[in-house]
Amino acid sequence: MNNQNSILKIDDLQVHFPIKAGLMQRTVGVVRAVDGVSLDINKGETVGLVGESGCGKTTIGRAIVRLNQPTGGSIVFDQKDDILKLKGNELRQLRKKLQIIFQDPYSSLNPRQTVKRLISEVLTVQMGMNQKEAFDKTAELLTAVGLSPVYAQRYPHEFSGGQRQRVAIAKAIALQPEFLVCDEAVSALDVSIQSQIINLLMDLKENYGNMTYLFISHALNVVEHISDRVVVMYLGKIMETAKTEELFDHPQHPYTQALLSAIPILSGRKKRERIVLKGEVPSAANVPPGCRFHTRCPYAEERCSQEEPQLREVAPGHQVACHKI
Repeated sequence: MNNQNSILKIDDLQVHFPIKAGLMQRTVGVVRAVDGVSLDINKGETVGLVGESGCGKTTIGRAIVRLNQPTGGSIVFDQKDDILKLKGNELRQLRKKLQIIFQDPYSSLNPRQTVKRLISEVLTVQMGMNQKEAFDKTAELLTAVGLSPVYAQRYPHEFSGGQRQRVAIAKAIALQPEFLVCDEAVSALDVSIQSQIINLLMDLKENYGNMTYLFISHALNVVEHISDRVVVMYLGKIMETAKTEELFDHPQHPYTQALLSAIPILSGRKKRERIVLKGEVPSAANVPPGCRFHTRCPYAEERCSQEEPQLREVAPGHQVACHKI
């Protein structure tokens, strides 16, 4: 059944990177960064994508905006275009609707250009504005992200980390995108600045046509605050997904339970027993057979090492990939 409210539908997405060695650079293996992910995101929704480093979160975000080329699957935007099949002008037009905010704002902003030029250039090239219109719009965007328009004359190195991220956000929303990938957008900032940027993103979502966010992060407390729904990934696969309150109050997958046990408990919620996972995250170049979490799972049994569990619904809107559930 088609979801009429869907803005982004990911189906069996695979992103594999070849491992090359020797003088001839022969392919000797493959890194399965994303290995069969399906996800439906609704218009106006904020979906938090969480998991340990190397689980494939950022790879999915970059695949959505075509900064890397997936190996297989499809990503359908607004029930019309398979992003992975678009080329040339069609892809350029779609990218106006899909933008990304990176973890490090300094590396995503040209240090040789003033903020005025960084943002106005996007507006003149992509929106066809004349120079005056672009400059006026730049001032409006800076105000929207909490910066004075006089800052337009500054270069990126003249800002603090939080201010640079605000500039990056202003540039990302300049084209009024419908979908925004936030890739660890606050992880490099101080805690006090993180909350300011999160509140800014929430305000912008409402003020700029109720944008849709994919919020990628390893900070679960931040994800809880901003997300409507949370998706938990491990080693290229989705382990669990549910509405935010449901997932935080009733985590089902052992991996989700371990992640949540490591964050501070807010008032009104039961204290969780700390779960320390043994061993290291396996390499995506050598994924374990069966359930890829079984090598670290405290409840693993023989079936888990042989048969890969599929996502199945355990409650309305709550899906888990685990043989024990």
